[in-house]
Amino acid sequence: MKIFRILLIAVSFLFIVNFSSSAQTDTISINTIITKTNKVLNDYPTEKIHIHFDKPYYAVADTIWFKAYVTENQNFLSGISKIVYVDVINQRDSLIQTVKLPLAGGMAEGNIPLSMERYKQGNYHFRAYTNWMLNSNDPAFFNKTFYIGEAIDKELKTHISYKNLSTDKQEKIDARVQFKDINNKPYANKTVNWQVVTSYTSIAKGRGTTDANGYLTISMTANQKAEYQLQKGELITSINTTDKDIINSTFQLKNAVISKDFQFFPEGGNLIAGITNKIAFKAVKSDGLGINAKGVVSDNDGKQVATFTAQHLGMGSFSLLPETGKNYKATVTYADGSTQTINLPNITASGITITADNTDAENIAIKILSNDSFFEANKGKKFYLIAQSKGVICYGAQTALSNKEYGTTILKSKFPLGIAQFTLMAENGKPLSERLVFVQNKNAMSLVLSSPVATYGPKKKVKINLSSKKDGAPVEGNFSVSVVDETKVPFNEDGASTILTSLLLNSDVRGYIERPNYYFSTPDAKKTADLDVLLLTQGYRSYSYTDIIDNKLPKIVFPPEQGIEVSGILRMANGIPVRKGALLLTIPDKRFNLEGTTDPVGNFKFSNLNLNDSSKVTITAKYNVNYKSMAISLNGSPVPSISRNFSAAEEVLNIDSTLTAYLDNSKKQYSYLHTLKDVTIKGAAVPKVSHKDYPSLSGLSAIADHEISGDRLTGCNLLVNCLQTMALGTTFIDNNFYVTRDYNQGNKTPMGIFINGIMMDVNQINTVDVKMIESVEVFLKDELGLVNRANNINGVIVINQKKMPKGTKISKNELMDMLPKNYEVTFSPQGYNKERQFYMPKYDNPANLNRNDLRTTIYWNPKLVTDKTGATSFEFYNADGKGQYKVVVEGIDENGNLGRSVFRYTVK
Repeated sequence: MKIFRILLIAVSFLFIVNFSSSAQTDTISINTIITKTNKVLNDYPTEKIHIHFDKPYYAVADTIWFKAYVTENQNFLSGISKIVYVDVINQRDSLIQTVKLPLAGGMAEGNIPLSMERYKQGNYHFRAYTNWMLNSNDPAFFNKTFYIGEAIDKELKTHISYKNLSTDKQEKIDARVQFKDINNKPYANKTVNWQVVTSYTSIAKGRGTTDANGYLTISMTANQKAEYQLQKGELITSINTTDKDIINSTFQLKNAVISKDFQFFPEGGNLIAGITNKIAFKAVKSDGLGINAKGVVSDNDGKQVATFTAQHLGMGSFSLLPETGKNYKATVTYADGSTQTINLPNITASGITITADNTDAENIAIKILSNDSFFEANKGKKFYLIAQSKGVICYGAQTALSNKEYGTTILKSKFPLGIAQFTLMAENGKPLSERLVFVQNKNAMSLVLSSPVATYGPKKKVKINLSSKKDGAPVEGNFSVSVVDETKVPFNEDGASTILTSLLLNSDVRGYIERPNYYFSTPDAKKTADLDVLLLTQGYRSYSYTDIIDNKLPKIVFPPEQGIEVSGILRMANGIPVRKGALLLTIPDKRFNLEGTTDPVGNFKFSNLNLNDSSKVTITAKYNVNYKSMAISLNGSPVPSISRNFSAAEEVLNIDSTLTAYLDNSKKQYSYLHTLKDVTIKGAAVPKVSHKDYPSLSGLSAIADHEISGDRLTGCNLLVNCLQTMALGTTFIDNNFYVTRDYNQGNKTPMGIFINGIMMDVNQINTVDVKMIESVEVFLKDELGLVNRANNINGVIVINQKKMPKGTKISKNELMDMLPKNYEVTFSPQGYNKERQFYMPKYDNPANLNRNDLRTTIYWNPKLVTDKTGATSFEFYNADGKGQYKVVVEGIDENGNLGRSVFRYTVK
């Protein structure tokens, strides 16, 4: 049962407000603010997601095993959405795969096989979301960067390092690359061709020869005025390992030139004259990671007024008493010796702020500070202090401004575990100052893992016991457990993405958080102080109090999904909707039929379908009179755009070096698998199908702005959804594609869709079999304007189908059967990911002991449940690997309490 706590506590606070002439003067009671806010938070709950993966990185041919936890307010398992999506996005920001999973009680389990055809070595971004989350302007998607190595038939290992030699006029980078074979023998005296590619254009190229240790230094230059051409590009090398074999490698250059950024964040939001301000700061490199820094602050007279030193990952804080009319600047010295001069924020001449001291275990010490100017202008006026956490108002207080400084303490027991947002408001509801505090309660769920013995042998049965308690009482919870051979899968726990970091930290604050588990692993006074500074430097996701008070409710565009749904509209050929039209939906592999009827404006909907990801669906209107003059149009599914990966700082430049132990094991584990080498066959080239084959498109440029090869579309269920993310430079809105740059400038003319040279409605894209697509060409401009003017379009998307081999002649009726039927559509909507069972060998039979067991994930169970006594246990067999094994259990109970525990044992 959910318990919403609203505490209306009258406290004599001191607050200061400076109203401008245009400010709202109407007052609003604190009860009204709390009532309205609670209603919005309750009526529009926020979903959050955590995904527990079986391990932190993978190799090609592995399978990723994971469990998704979806929560809403107070971290209760969500009952809002019944479907969760998991996207896999590569380093070039292309969507590789989307997994769709049914949610049962806010949880789902899935797997992603890393096939050799689809996945290559590189960094990948995993993103999870529900459709309900798309209604938010700042959705709390689950984001995680993974790296995948390759060991199957591997012939080349590389390691690269960069040296920045750039000047104000020229960008210059030296890249030192080492080339080695699979046995770590250097490729000495080998020819290497290289080029730098930016936006599909080669801006630099050259050739060199490796030295005796397999090293080659590549010098790259570009004009500095070209907005960092090198940083936006890729370095592609081609090494002649033998007279016949050439192996290509690609290296990202975005972090080759490391710049630095330094920002100041006054506590409460403003730097106020006349009072002592706590100022947090953050120093980060362009790769997103913090850098140690120190410095001095001086006023405009050159007088030193403060010093500061970073305490954790480039973050820290210091105190400053600013004076009215003065400006302040800081001279910053970074860990690499470089310096920079940064201006502090402008001084607020009249203001009020809120400060917090979170060092006490039981209470939060709150202070309200105002300067003389603000106090004199607002003496006697009402002010409110409101605190919310996890979608609930947990604290509220009202006072009249009677002192320039006021302090009080608030029990931490009034708040759930996690971030509390304190907001100071004027009597008209205008927010004046905010402060984030992480409340670390003592009553979090406790998980204890144990084993009868501390040491086991290879292939021996292991038993692990789990005990879950809350406030000393047993807890019934739902958990997932992973066991890995830590000798083969080493990983720094500080960088782990856990159920605590996802649901208590990352989902509430904006931006990237470096080493999030550092703050949760064995907390102490220093980590508490470091976490407090982190919250002073990060933005917060929350509803706007101003909008809530003004009754501006969130706009709901995407209702929560309750199951797979297929919808669309049935029209006559002249565009008139068909009222009460009869439709039949069939799913052959499910032996399922469902009848439907259109509404008065031709809309239809089939809900709660149970589909696998490979299921074919047919919808037909052939049971209507005059059905051959009807056309079915399907509605597309909402797909979030591919945005910048906030966890890109976790990307690994040298995967071969980073995953040495893991890939050495993978080489043995997958020795039975082989890749096919490219074979060059000389002969007459078969002309590729393109827009040039169709007279209606002859006016277009010979080369498309972007081209998508047909093999990249393998696995697309709805082609229109794939094109939304792969057709670069386009925007898909209101069931039309637009040229992004023109649409943003106000040109709302849609692009034209041509299939085999014939212009089609966008809905007919989904009737095309992706296996028969040769390529998709995207033209963002029509130089001659012939195609645009003739069809009243702006930009062209051309879908080229493969040429069919010549064969026997067919009749006219057979030809008509091959052509798309507007009154019938067959397609593969995205269905649910197929369930698979994690393989667990048993060594109770002596005959099985002779098999090699090179597993790295020893055990995976997403359905671990504790009973009324709060206890459960699980058993499994070790692999051959000796060393330390790590057991990780994560989970949640019915009251939203989170738990995580790590246990290690030895195999020898």
